[in-house]
Amino acid sequence: MYIINGYSFGKIQVNDEVFTRDIIVSNQNIYPNWWRKEGHNLYIVDIKEYIEKEKPEYVVIGTGYYGIMKVSEEVKQYFEKMNLKVFIGKTKDAVEKFNELVSKNVRVIGFFHLTC
Repeated sequence: MYIINGYSFGKIQVNDEVFTRDIIVSNQNIYPNWWRKEGHNLYIVDIKEYIEKEKPEYVVIGTGYYGIMKVSEEVKQYFEKMNLKVFIGKTKDAVEKFNELVSKNVRVIGFFHLTC
């Protein structure tokens, strides 16, 4: 099980490991160096394979320290179609939500933009 132990601009600590690039974290897996089609926009192509692999109940999206990353309408519609619960917010808030869900044994996946 993964818990996020700390987040600051450009840096996140998952369990005992520190990462300095955008990351995806689920209850059981870490996907480091998450790369998106467009850095400050989130599209289905950026998340779909991870959603299909992890089959979460809940998706958490950290939009960056200042909340600059935008989640496209197609992604929001995809979540609705898949009946997924979603939290979208600044990465600091998303980290807190992710940890809360993990502590409740919810199947969750978090997509975290670490800068901007």
